[in-house]
Amino acid sequence: MLKYFDLQRYTAQHREQLQEAVRRVVDSGWYLLGNEVNAFEKAYAQYIGTAHCVACGNGLDALSLIFKAYIEKGLLHQGDEILVPANTYIASIISITSNGLVPILVEPHPDTFQIDAQQLAKHIGKRTKALLIVHLYGKCAFTDDLVSVCTAHQLLVIEDNAQAHGCLWKGKRTGSIDHAAGHSFYPGKNLGALGDAGAVTTNDEELANIIRALGNYGSSKKYVFDYVGQNSRMDEVQAAVLNEKLKWLDRDNERRVAIAQRYINSVRNTDVTLPTEAYLTNNVFHIFPVLCAKREQLQLELHQRGIETIIHYPIPPHKQQCYSEWNGLSLPITERIHREELSLPLNPTMTDEEVDMVIAQMCDIKL
Repeated sequence: MLKYFDLQRYTAQHREQLQEAVRRVVDSGWYLLGNEVNAFEKAYAQYIGTAHCVACGNGLDALSLIFKAYIEKGLLHQGDEILVPANTYIASIISITSNGLVPILVEPHPDTFQIDAQQLAKHIGKRTKALLIVHLYGKCAFTDDLVSVCTAHQLLVIEDNAQAHGCLWKGKRTGSIDHAAGHSFYPGKNLGALGDAGAVTTNDEELANIIRALGNYGSSKKYVFDYVGQNSRMDEVQAAVLNEKLKWLDRDNERRVAIAQRYINSVRNTDVTLPTEAYLTNNVFHIFPVLCAKREQLQLELHQRGIETIIHYPIPPHKQQCYSEWNGLSLPITERIHREELSLPLNPTMTDEEVDMVIAQMCDIKL
């Protein structure tokens, strides 16, 4: 069986470097808020292109801490509206509602799966204060039109960069393009830890300082608490591992792009809709999504032929029980994506022969 992403295989390729990183932490006797976290924050800020990086426990915490810090700064207030893609992972929504803010769901453009600038403009009201832009599937969601809308309405723009580590737009990396960004280093991400980890990047020194305190119980220095905070800290092991993996990120992304291009050039199946040319640019292909009206049948056929696939995601946020007040909303583009999307295997461990197999089976299947 060709796994969707064989993390065991990927880790084995770098076993010596990763074991040395972990050994270094074990031998140090210092496991939180130490040299490894400091080194990763410095390296990742330099890589992304921001003045500050604040490590934290996971990607959801990263986004939630940004909103909480803006509330502490007085730039956001409970009840303010935050524009957010309807087509996203639910963590994006939770980060908003958990801070007493109101998500305004905006449909994506069908060609890119990303938030549609024209739809965005229609949803801006008197209480709209910010946009949470999600670089979903590894594709940069910024467009000139979107930037123009946000600038005209003086919106705060927060990036959800959980799936687009290393992606570029106009020479800048996602995570550095606007006011602040949240990053996830879940193990399956393009840059993944050996457990949960996250970070915030920003050029706003005051914001970074507030976030650092909020993630450490609200403490700016030992036993002094300026805010009602939380415990969200990256441990030294994850930081050491991420520092090693950061060295390989660009090379891994190049391999992802090469595989995606082969799929686009070679997969031919009238039952399957491949991503458009608009989707291919400014993309590090965390996910390669195809649409199929008979998705479950396609997934079963591929499984029977030895290929594992994953659905991203079967139920959109507005149809989840936890947000039952939205269950009656009609968001047809989002709903079609969640009804038909299937992710093909695409990761840097795949051999050319495995890519050939996926292409051959995708071309051969008749539904």
